[in-house]
Amino acid sequence: MQATLAAKASPGDRPAPRFDPVKYKETTRQQWQTAAKAWNDWGPLLRAWLGPATAMMFDMAGVGAGCRVLDVAAGAGDQTLQAAERVGPSGYVLATDISPNILDFAAANARRAGYRNVETRVMDGEQLDVPEGTFDAVVSRVGLIYFPDQQKALAGMKRALKPGGRIAAIVYSTPENNQFFSIPVSIIRRRANLPPPLAGQPGPFSLGAPGVLEAEFRKAGLRDVRSCTVAAPVELISAAECVRFERESFGALHQMLSGLDAAGQSAAWEEIGQALKQFERGSRFEGPCELIVAVGTK
Repeated sequence: MQATLAAKASPGDRPAPRFDPVKYKETTRQQWQTAAKAWNDWGPLLRAWLGPATAMMFDMAGVGAGCRVLDVAAGAGDQTLQAAERVGPSGYVLATDISPNILDFAAANARRAGYRNVETRVMDGEQLDVPEGTFDAVVSRVGLIYFPDQQKALAGMKRALKPGGRIAAIVYSTPENNQFFSIPVSIIRRRANLPPPLAGQPGPFSLGAPGVLEAEFRKAGLRDVRSCTVAAPVELISAAECVRFERESFGALHQMLSGLDAAGQSAAWEEIGQALKQFERGSRFEGPCELIVAVGTK
């Protein structure tokens, strides 16, 4: 009997760790609460880096004068301002995010730019508390990838749309084509001795494999689904500047590093900087980044 109990208690019989979406979302919220100012401060880089893909997203979503747009996981609102300019004074943009701190920056940026057609509201992207059928377009720039229940998020977005309205999203493609980000992730994972992501755990490349994002859109009941792949290199003066950008504003990397002491964290960042130097071209740095822009119609 004792042998049987011991066998039952052996490590090999222990239940596999399970992904906790509630804890994950709280951790994500705290990451963005902390990184909000830095992300906002890097706004000019975000506009240069992600601006062209954002314009493509708005084109594909049919965002124009007079449109009502819901921006999900809006962050500090760079793309919110681009949407506000497109829709004009007769349109409306609602920016939502799980982090109050980062939305404060979005609201301030909209006021500073003189956009009176922008509103911000703290909201979980999987629980969109907006009136049904009231938006012409729902957009999400590198946000959908971090939702634990992406189908629930898409269902809420679809519910918010008017008939014929469109959902459009930007996501990273594969790790191989986004080495500005995947190299730091792999180095930190190795140095911090982190296990592979748990089943069901979202992340930067969770929708990046060929056809995955489009399949999720179709599964959500969207029609006329189409996508484009866009090269979007991160252009800075040096690899060291890219490290500074990620070190200041990529909260997920800090969370991954939290198990290391200060010396271990410094060593990890040093290795990241050395690894990213391969992308320096003379006096410039071009970090490989590839985005997928997809759209579907209600």
